[in-house]
Amino acid sequence: MTTLNAELRTFYEARQQQIPAEIREIMRRAGQELADSGQAGRALSTGAQAPRFSLPTATGQTLALDDLLTDGPVVLTFYRGAWCPYCNIALRSLQQHHEAITARGARLVAVSPQIPDESLTLREKHDLAFDVLSDIGSDTAKQYGLAFDLPDDLAGVYDKLGFDLQRVNGGHPRTLPLPATYVIDRDGVIRWSFVDTDYTTRAEPADILDALDTMS
Repeated sequence: MTTLNAELRTFYEARQQQIPAEIREIMRRAGQELADSGQAGRALSTGAQAPRFSLPTATGQTLALDDLLTDGPVVLTFYRGAWCPYCNIALRSLQQHHEAITARGARLVAVSPQIPDESLTLREKHDLAFDVLSDIGSDTAKQYGLAFDLPDDLAGVYDKLGFDLQRVNGGHPRTLPLPATYVIDRDGVIRWSFVDTDYTTRAEPADILDALDTMS
């Protein structure tokens, strides 16, 4: 069975052939600067207390981490948005493993800086069975140490590509989260974490399931 990151790598290599060299260089440089910033190492990781949040769902309700934890552990994943093809691949993979996650008594939720309408479109497109929450302004991502601002040249590239982050992120077009996934126990302690500055790399669902198994 192909792993999620193998699928992401195959997509990345095909995608690179379609992107002009000057844009690839802007993306490469921005990615290197983010990696060199050391932010991934400063983000919350295993053993930390998970910051509490209360965020709107795609259907207009509100979900709080405390409420979710009353039923069991929570798998919390941060993604950039529906405009990001790597996020779409990762979310589809999580959906394929959703039954296995819930069978272990856990609740899966995904968080992005997108407005609820965009989250709803994404949820319907991929027929997601888990909640997709809107962290407009990235306040929750900031609490987890994940939020960063796009450099000017990369923001310009995204504008040219038609991502329209000004609209989909509710007036916060420059701030995005690092890709991250946390397994949080019922006491609100992070028991497993994945954080990477490289948006083409994501937490493997098999590793998430292993982390949940160690908690049972």
